[in-house]
Amino acid sequence: MAGTKKKYYAVIGGKSGTAIYSSWDQCRAQVMGVKGVVYKGFLTRGEAEAFLSQGSAPKPPAGGPPQDLAIAYVDGSYYKGVFSCGAVLFYQGEQIEFSEKFHDKELAAMHNVAGEIMGALTVIRYCLEKGIPALEIHHDYEGVAKWALGMWKANKPGTIAYAAACKEAMDRLDLTFVKVKGHSGDTYNDLADSLAKRALGL
Repeated sequence: MAGTKKKYYAVIGGKSGTAIYSSWDQCRAQVMGVKGVVYKGFLTRGEAEAFLSQGSAPKPPAGGPPQDLAIAYVDGSYYKGVFSCGAVLFYQGEQIEFSEKFHDKELAAMHNVAGEIMGALTVIRYCLEKGIPALEIHHDYEGVAKWALGMWKANKPGTIAYAAACKEAMDRLDLTFVKVKGHSGDTYNDLADSLAKRALGL
């Protein structure tokens, strides 16, 4: 269901036990920092209830349990010909932060947009390397999702490469996107922005 925002989150072993939540903020409060918790997003409450009816986490097959979901927040920054990305990724109770700058002149012509797509690529590559099966990317620039999903035509070399990388990744990774409002007080979107600026020394 790439590109579709999940409406219900089923949590097994969260801070309040096993339950269904109707927003990511509620789910996040239950799973962040909790080791061994299992959670998954669904489009309908019925699907979430069916997942919970198992009573406990199913035994993971080789390659990792299919219900494992990584949540990432990404952002980008630009200053005097150099761009950067920042990202924070949550997976199985761990918080992983990324902060990196780039000197690619061709990509730098896209200013902070280059950082936005590099942030997405950074967490995508991390998930592929670690064998994580599902990733939900929270972003404040809509092109992050629309180029990846083919909703916007990629015309520049940077966006063409990004769209191609996302398409290839989707063969191995259940990739979804959630648009958030930038600079709106979202804790982790703000953290991603801060990490991007830190990479540039700002």
